[in-house]
Amino acid sequence: MASEFIQIKCPGCGAAVSTKDTECEYCGKPVMIKNFNSIASMSMPELNKYVGSYKREIDRNGDNSAINKSIAMCYLKLKQYKQAEDYFQKAMLDDFDDSENYFYAAVCLLEGKKAFLSNKSTITQIETFINDAISIESKGVYYYFMAYIKFDYYKRKSFRTKPDYIECLNQAIRNNLSRMDAEQMFKIIGVTMPHELVPFLQAAP
Repeated sequence: MASEFIQIKCPGCGAAVSTKDTECEYCGKPVMIKNFNSIASMSMPELNKYVGSYKREIDRNGDNSAINKSIAMCYLKLKQYKQAEDYFQKAMLDDFDDSENYFYAAVCLLEGKKAFLSNKSTITQIETFINDAISIESKGVYYYFMAYIKFDYYKRKSFRTKPDYIECLNQAIRNNLSRMDAEQMFKIIGVTMPHELVPFLQAAP
């Protein structure tokens, strides 16, 4: 469960650590992957090593939301989007109050492609996940991701939608969207930021 901390081996060096630890006190490497920044510089072999270590811990201790989220983040970095989405959804089951699980699951559904190339059922599921994330926590980056969907899928296809992408952008600014969050979001998605969304960053810190 979300509040249950268990003893595991550090994926980096094998030392005894806990799922409550962010970094290993022995090797200094991440223990639990709580955000994309912590694995941004990891190589593919290292990410695969982490995935293998986490899966062994699940075999020993059963499902754990922190471990499932960590596996999902590794898969997202590896661009294995379907596997990443599956593990984010597993993490949701044990920790339905973690808004990031819903946000990253929505990102995975794009599969590294522009929203314009997705079908309507995928876009609907993305919107559901993002609205779930927003209902838990109103982060600017969540509204900004919704603005991207509203622009790249709805606006570019001349489909009506409410709220539109401009309303979502304004909400993002009101909810403290930072320039860094906006830029990192597009790195995670794996597409270029549309120039129509750039001017709004002038209002972001």
